[in-house]
Amino acid sequence: MKLRKAIAGAFVFFGAVITMSGCAAADGGVNSTSSMLSMLWIVVLLGVMYAVMIIPENKRKKKAQQMRDSIEVGDKITTIGGMIGKVVHVTEDTITFETGEDRVRIETAKWAVSVNEGKGANKETVSSDETLSN
Repeated sequence: MKLRKAIAGAFVFFGAVITMSGCAAADGGVNSTSSMLSMLWIVVLLGVMYAVMIIPENKRKKKAQQMRDSIEVGDKITTIGGMIGKVVHVTEDTITFETGEDRVRIETAKWAVSVNEGKGANKETVSSDETLSN
């Protein structure tokens, strides 16, 4: 992500330099070629910025929405607040999940889910204390 921002920033900087040099080359008069070149660079820079910044963000949002729509009862999830639990009820906009051994049920909005580990993640794991004593 940082690389994309750096590339977009470099394009904007060099585009601005080229645009300014094209305007300065006109020497006070109106030069249609330099004006057209400046406009072309602006269009190219906007296209590059769209391709570098907006398209990947839209793909990320679409993937996250598909993940949230595929949540089913029994899936292990993590919320954006860091709570981890097993889904016990799913509705159109909300989910209810259980946390820990005390089986506390929490209802939250679907948009608050950051990770869906799926049904395979619900298997009980061996604690680290048990593995050390073996």
